[in-house]
Amino acid sequence: MKPSIPQGNRDFGADKLRQRKYITNTIEAVFLLYGFEPLETPAMENLETLTGKYGAEGDKLIFKILNNGLNNPAKEQVTREGIENILKGKSDKNITERALRYDLTIPFARYVAMNYGQLTMPYKRYQIQPVWRADRPQRGRYREFYQCDADVAGTYSYFSDAEFACIYSEVFSRLKIPVAIKINNRKILYALAETCGLGEAMQSLVIIIDKLDKIGLKKVVEESAALGLSEKSIEILQQYLMISGSNAEKLAAVKKLLGNNASGMKGIEELNEILSLIEENFKESPVVVDFNLARGLNYYTGTIYEVQAKDVVMGSIGGGGRYDDLTGLFGIPGVPGVGISFGLDRIYDVMEELNLFPETLQQGTTILFLNMGEKESRYAFGIMQQCRQLGISCELYFEKAKLDKQIKYALKRKIHFGVIIGSEEMESKEAVLKDLNKNSQEKIAISRLYEILTNHKISREV
Repeated sequence: MKPSIPQGNRDFGADKLRQRKYITNTIEAVFLLYGFEPLETPAMENLETLTGKYGAEGDKLIFKILNNGLNNPAKEQVTREGIENILKGKSDKNITERALRYDLTIPFARYVAMNYGQLTMPYKRYQIQPVWRADRPQRGRYREFYQCDADVAGTYSYFSDAEFACIYSEVFSRLKIPVAIKINNRKILYALAETCGLGEAMQSLVIIIDKLDKIGLKKVVEESAALGLSEKSIEILQQYLMISGSNAEKLAAVKKLLGNNASGMKGIEELNEILSLIEENFKESPVVVDFNLARGLNYYTGTIYEVQAKDVVMGSIGGGGRYDDLTGLFGIPGVPGVGISFGLDRIYDVMEELNLFPETLQQGTTILFLNMGEKESRYAFGIMQQCRQLGISCELYFEKAKLDKQIKYALKRKIHFGVIIGSEEMESKEAVLKDLNKNSQEKIAISRLYEILTNHKISREV
């Protein structure tokens, strides 16, 4: 059998893992800078924890896990009936009670609900873990991928909403990715739906608007009309979707269009508060108001964010928003929350395409001690351990082989230095230090070897 992995999943070798860790380390450093603390939750959640939280389309993408013991003859009839229910699109606890997590937000809300009495509120956590979706694999969209989330539970303050815009700006500045950070407010979308006479069908309109970039304005209008909108409502929708200009001009235009709606006024007020705070602290605001931004997930209630890379054709590389009663789904009502997510895999694809990874990331081992024989290698082994105690990464070429073969190995591994210690060097307590990048070498005392390599380590870290 030819070895393979499931479609939409990937292996990561050393080079890619170093690059991915560079991204996550950058994100984590900013999370810590803003006072967030780490959390990890299980890969599996109870199915009832996840279903009904992501909308009808999201529920279809949840990876369900079969119960144990379905091959038990005593359960044959129950299993057969359960499978038939699953094939009809129904859930059946006899067949599946658990699922792989779809995102990190719902597990966070579940964790807060379970530990509410022990947590210090507001509770600020970050989480960097894989999630799974039964999606159609394509560029920038995988079935297993990593999210890097930060959330705050227990505050209605718009300062927390504004901080997330600052976090996005700081992270992408450090990664050198030019981005557009878009902001909207779900209350404005509620107001649009109410003004158009949709009421409870609001979520259907949000899902359609969320597809604007993919299907275009004409198709959005056609699908919205199918919801039963009147001609006047369609005209209002078109005016809304075509709002443009500066942030201030957009806010003025939407206020004129939806200003008589209480929900709309509240959403505009919240946007103004957040934008003013951001604009006071940046020479040029990194955030752009986009009223076409909808975020299709059911649980958002206020501010919503989305981040797109400017110079690459790619979907969003970050997104999030406010959800003011998510824990209410788990029996703890009245706990407001707001958070954002970074899509590690898409950020990786963007940085790879733009060639933004530092070259030094590909350097793992600093030194290769060349194998000059059994006696010499035992001597080199002790020196190698001294180097490791100084924090210098090194390794010994285990097998006796021609020097040319050993040096080729070092070059393929992008190892900077080679060290030769033969019988002559053992007697004189010296070593031949080869700079493989410059194709040069010099004989030095062992004590100076430690000094040179330590200084090289420090210069790399700086």
